[in-house]
Amino acid sequence: MKKLLLLLLLFPTFTNADPGAKFVQTPYTEQKVLFDFYFDDPAKINSALYWIRSLMNPLMDTPYDMAPEFLDLKVIIHGTEIVTVASKNYDKYKDAVERMRYYSDLGVEFRVCGLAAEDYGYSRDDFYDFIKVTPSAISEIAHWQLQGYALVTPVVMEKKFSIEEIR
Repeated sequence: MKKLLLLLLLFPTFTNADPGAKFVQTPYTEQKVLFDFYFDDPAKINSALYWIRSLMNPLMDTPYDMAPEFLDLKVIIHGTEIVTVASKNYDKYKDAVERMRYYSDLGVEFRVCGLAAEDYGYSRDDFYDFIKVTPSAISEIAHWQLQGYALVTPVVMEKKFSIEEIR
């Protein structure tokens, strides 16, 4: 009996049920966010666009009910994904373009690095009307951070396992 009592005192976690994680309703306010898109594969823009959705959807839903005007979001494009916003490539990247156009209609600004555009042989006329061409992605990133924007850099990795395999 003494051994059992000693075991119960030494290992209290065996006697208490774990209540699970606690939900926290963070009091979010207006958002100023700069997304830095720089990918080694243009197709990764599709996954990166979910990062925008993951920011917007919870804030536009209850209990926050923020209107898109309270979400000041900008996307800087300066990697291989620049080809997705060249209008000549519409058929290849239609899904991504239409999602970006939808977000643009909600107020998200999409900006392309002018230096990267030059490297790819693009001019301003090669891009959609919802794209703004800026002098340099790095200068833009520095500028907007100095204006108080939070920098979010999506990390898009290759999925090796299904959820069922690792759950």
